[in-house]
Amino acid sequence: MRSRGGPVAGLDRIVVVVPARDEAATVAACVTSVLVAAQRATAAVDVLVVADRCSDATAELALAAGARVVPSAAGSVGAARAAGVAAGLAEEPPGGWSRCWIACTDADSVVPQEWLQHHAQAAAAGIDLLLGTVQLPGPTARHAAWRRRYAAGRDHVHGANLGVRASVYRAAGGFPPVPAHEDRLLVDRVRTLSGVRVASSWAYPVLTSDRTQGRTPAGVAHDLGSGLAGVRDCA
Repeated sequence: MRSRGGPVAGLDRIVVVVPARDEAATVAACVTSVLVAAQRATAAVDVLVVADRCSDATAELALAAGARVVPSAAGSVGAARAAGVAAGLAEEPPGGWSRCWIACTDADSVVPQEWLQHHAQAAAAGIDLLLGTVQLPGPTARHAAWRRRYAAGRDHVHGANLGVRASVYRAAGGFPPVPAHEDRLLVDRVRTLSGVRVASSWAYPVLTSDRTQGRTPAGVAHDLGSGLAGVRDCA
């Protein structure tokens, strides 16, 4: 679904990509939060949910909530994110890639109202890659060790809260088709590009699930479940 905000210098369009595998319990809330955030965005917003090997009603619920659904049989979060970006940019001429922004989150997450506004402002300021943070729901005593280690970290990379200029995404080769850490691999590639501006921000963290069994073999759920307490800052 496309939502229109007001114009902003440097950015015409935001493509929001949400990979999902059997996320019927959470995907509608995720999409709804993104569409609310789109009302504060300063560019046109397209929301795409990639239903990757889903055996439940994820696709139907995402569509009913207002997203465009991209079917996928990849069985890989990296390939799913890449498929969502490809679908979102399919009609975007190469000349418009520098004015198009790709924002990523996850289907078990809820973004704050200011999320896309924050990404648009960063893009308009010349940032090419924006790395955001996540937070867990519930009382602070729950997963306290993870929270402490996370707060002390400095290089958080999360597919649940990441934005990149489309032209830079293309130059870096996009998300690799891997089962985990596709976010980190993309960021590493972007950082090798000349003249690219990268920013990390603690503003407007994304609320992500504190479940201990996730859909990928790594990430926050894996760390919570294995007691690693945030040793890896990838989701």
